[in-house]
Amino acid sequence: MVNEFVLNVLGSSTAFLAQAADVSSPGAEAIGLSHYLLVSSLAFGIGLMIIITRRNAIAVLMGIELMLNAAGLNFVAFSKFTDANPVEGQVVTLFIIVIAAAEAAVALAIALNLFHNLNTVEVTEAHALKG
Repeated sequence: MVNEFVLNVLGSSTAFLAQAADVSSPGAEAIGLSHYLLVSSLAFGIGLMIIITRRNAIAVLMGIELMLNAAGLNFVAFSKFTDANPVEGQVVTLFIIVIAAAEAAVALAIALNLFHNLNTVEVTEAHALKG
């Protein structure tokens, strides 16, 4: 009795999800390249504004990460919607993620050094680390 109820609920929910994912149904709109580019440009713009307006080193790092993720989204979107091999955009995005991880590790080490020496993580105080 319980198993039949669970199967009926799962069957109806998967049918609903399949209908919701069907872009040929009336009123449904497919997500196109312009949607991906809009999200990517918003993320890039927000990351750029964070870099320009914030003085905190951690916030600046977060802005850089956001900009790198926006670039990765562009690579995946263009590889999906062009005649090129879709794996190429994903591979480039994988390299971007690896570079972002290495950048974060080095930048956090610099921020920790800045905090250790000056007791602040303000970017404007970084000139005091010059030799």
